[in-house]
Amino acid sequence: MFRLNTISTFATLLLVTTAVSAPAIAQEQPGEGKTINMAQATWDTGWFHAEIYRQLFQELGYSVDKPTTLDNPPFYQTVSQGDMDLWVNGWFPLHNTYEPTFAGTAEIVGAVAKGGALEGYLVNASAVEEFGITSLEDFKRDEVKAAFDRNGDGKADLVACPPGWGCEINIEHHMDAYGLRDHINPIKAGYAASMADAVAAYEAGENILFYTWTPNWTVNELVPGEDVNWIEVPKIDLPDMSLADAATLDGVEGCVNDPCMLGFPANDIVPVVNTTFLEGNPSVRTLLQSVEIPLADIFAQNAAMNAGDDDIQAQATAWIADNRERVDEWLEAARSAQ
Repeated sequence: MFRLNTISTFATLLLVTTAVSAPAIAQEQPGEGKTINMAQATWDTGWFHAEIYRQLFQELGYSVDKPTTLDNPPFYQTVSQGDMDLWVNGWFPLHNTYEPTFAGTAEIVGAVAKGGALEGYLVNASAVEEFGITSLEDFKRDEVKAAFDRNGDGKADLVACPPGWGCEINIEHHMDAYGLRDHINPIKAGYAASMADAVAAYEAGENILFYTWTPNWTVNELVPGEDVNWIEVPKIDLPDMSLADAATLDGVEGCVNDPCMLGFPANDIVPVVNTTFLEGNPSVRTLLQSVEIPLADIFAQNAAMNAGDDDIQAQATAWIADNRERVDEWLEAARSAQ
């Protein structure tokens, strides 16, 4: 009798314990009652995947307002201080220069896309053929400078990179390392407007030289290998030469050579998150570790946005619906996080 009662009591206790612990194993809304202060970058090509993540956080029950648009320096400062919780627009190693700002207080978690974010210089294909352009070094030739001088200052005009994005550091370094100050004029104004002007010039039959990155609408509008070509740098020379090996890549579509000496290391696009916030939100950490978005999908959205479809919220909602099976797996893992 004693043994039966003991077994009965144990079974009852087991059932009660299981019933109590089950919600902790998988909470449908682990973010209920919590807010995420999210930022996004100033480059609009990063807004699509930021909106996808925002909507996924909302599916976990978090309150997430429209992200605050910030340049790199203020974001990395505010995420280190805890005033911002995260963004998904980190570019590393491009943003390595900001690591001292957030070391010990914020961290990289997961990756939107690994290794596929390229940077470099492109020239319209007709000029590559006409002038035999293969490298930035060719812009020291008088006939090449004249062909790309759109403002009459005697220098080739380069659509470059606005201050604060990180890419301007490498471009400025290149101007000095390759002795190009007297030959190339880097245009540092708003990138979208400058590139729109360059595209219009190309369509009018003019020559163009521009910096770009992927994913970006520019490589949909001006297709490498068809309209334009990636050109090389004279030699690899970076502010941080420990990244030199990653600045020459095999199989770059539309490059004048293979392997292609782009002069910029390939980047991972990654979330950067405040560590204290992560400690209180394991479901966010797990979600960030799970999600990845194909570069082809980001390319397609960027192209649509450039063509005038700027409803990013609707585009993100549609992407989530189209990828529901994968999304549900990510969310399930996040709900089970402890």
